[in-house]
Amino acid sequence: MRDTKHLEKHANKIAESKKEKELFRSQRKAVEAGAHGTLEYTIKKGSNKNRIADDKILKSKK
Repeated sequence: MRDTKHLEKHANKIAESKKEKELFRSQRKAVEAGAHGTLEYTIKKGSNKNRIADDKILKSKK
Protein backbone atom coordinates (compact mmCIF):
# COMPACT_ATOMS: atom_id res chain seq x y z
CA MET A 1 0.00 0.00 0.00
CA ARG A 2 2.74 2.41 0.95
CA ASP A 3 4.71 1.78 -2.23
CA THR A 4 1.77 2.51 -4.50
CA LYS A 5 1.09 5.83 -2.77
CA HIS A 6 4.67 6.97 -3.37
CA LEU A 7 4.62 5.76 -6.97
CA GLU A 8 1.32 7.51 -7.66
CA LYS A 9 2.55 10.70 -6.02
CA HIS A 10 5.74 10.62 -8.09
CA ALA A 11 3.86 9.90 -11.32
CA ASN A 12 1.47 12.81 -10.66
CA LYS A 13 4.39 15.11 -9.91
CA ILE A 14 6.12 14.20 -13.19
CA ALA A 15 2.89 14.60 -15.18
CA GLU A 16 2.24 18.00 -13.62
CA SER A 17 5.77 19.26 -14.36
CA LYS A 18 5.53 18.01 -17.96
CA LYS A 19 2.21 19.81 -18.44
CA GLU A 20 3.66 22.99 -16.91
CA LYS A 21 6.65 22.88 -19.30
CA GLU A 22 4.38 22.42 -22.32
CA LEU A 23 2.25 25.40 -21.28
CA PHE A 24 5.35 27.51 -20.76
CA ARG A 25 6.61 26.69 -24.26
CA SER A 26 3.28 27.47 -25.90
CA GLN A 27 2.91 30.81 -24.08
CA ARG A 28 6.39 32.06 -25.04
CA LYS A 29 6.46 35.20 -27.16
CA ALA A 30 8.84 35.93 -30.02
CA VAL A 31 11.63 38.42 -29.43
CA GLU A 32 11.62 41.65 -31.41
CA ALA A 33 14.71 42.02 -33.58
CA GLY A 34 16.48 45.25 -32.73
CA ALA A 35 14.60 45.87 -29.51
CA HIS A 36 16.63 47.27 -26.60
CA GLY A 37 19.80 47.69 -28.65
CA THR A 38 20.22 44.08 -29.76
CA LEU A 39 20.76 45.03 -33.39
CA GLU A 40 23.51 47.33 -34.61
CA TYR A 41 25.27 47.46 -31.24
CA THR A 42 28.04 50.08 -31.05
CA ILE A 43 31.30 48.83 -29.53
CA LYS A 44 32.45 51.09 -26.70
CA LYS A 45 35.99 49.83 -25.92
CA GLY A 46 38.93 48.35 -27.77
CA SER A 47 40.34 48.59 -31.24
CA ASN A 48 36.88 48.70 -32.86
CA LYS A 49 35.59 51.55 -30.68
CA ASN A 50 32.59 53.47 -32.09
CA ARG A 51 32.01 50.87 -34.82
CA ILE A 52 28.81 48.93 -35.30
CA ALA A 53 29.13 45.26 -34.38
CA ASP A 54 28.26 43.18 -37.44
CA ASP A 55 29.51 40.08 -39.28
CA LYS A 56 32.76 41.79 -40.27
CA ILE A 57 33.80 42.47 -36.66
CA LEU A 58 32.26 39.59 -34.72
CA LYS A 59 34.24 36.40 -35.27
CA SER A 60 31.93 34.16 -33.22
CA LYS A 61 29.01 34.75 -35.57
CA LYS A 62 28.94 32.25 -38.44
